[in-house]
Formats: sequence, C-alpha cells, structure tokens
Amino acid sequence: QVQLVESGGGLVQPGGSLRLSCAASGSIFSSNVMGWYRQTPGKQRELVATITSAGSTNYADSVKGRFTISRENPKRTAYLQMNNLKPEDTAVYYCKIFAAPYDYWGQGTQVTVSS
Repeated sequence: QVQLVESGGGLVQPGGSLRLSCAASGSIFSSNVMGWYRQTPGKQRELVATITSAGSTNYADSVKGRFTISRENPKRTAYLQMNNLKPEDTAVYYCKIFAAPYDYWGQGTQVTVSS
C-alpha cells in the first residue's frame, strides 16, 4: 500500500515563503512522476508542478519563477519551495505520485496567504 504524507503548510503573509514536503512509503516503481496540485472550495484541483524521477520539471504558468519543485529519490520525498506567495496561492495542496498505471494522493496540507 502506497502512502503519501505532506507537511509544511501554514499561514504566511504575502511575499513570504513556505516549503512543502511529501514523503512516499510503500512499494513504488522507481520510474514515476511526483507532483503538487492545489484546490480551493468550489474549484477543480489544478496542477502546480510535477517532476519525473529523472528530474524533468513542469510548472503551471501562475507559479513559474516563484515555486520550485525538487525531489530526493533515495528518500522518496518531493518538495515544493514556494516564494513570493500571493493571496491567490491560498489552497489545500496535495501531493501525487504517478507510477503507471496507478496514481496515489496525499491527504493535503492547507496553505493560507494572508496579512
């Protein structure tokens, strides 16, 4: 059984920074894609950033230049460094791992950007 545990969310002022972590456990194929998604009430979950096991990254236009996704393969952990946070970044952030043909989600962590 694959489990993902996110941490690092919280309340931060506009312009501040947070670092989210996602630790994966269980049996996971070594070739996989880890990603961060976010969701606000009444809206669909949207992609924030993804990273392959080889290190290739992809970002939503809204976070390019502000967020950085990274991973440590031996630890099976992914990170999302979020800088220059804006109120519109407020959401529940979810970690996902896709190892064909399965994908797994974490429970989510709240990020609130407010003064």
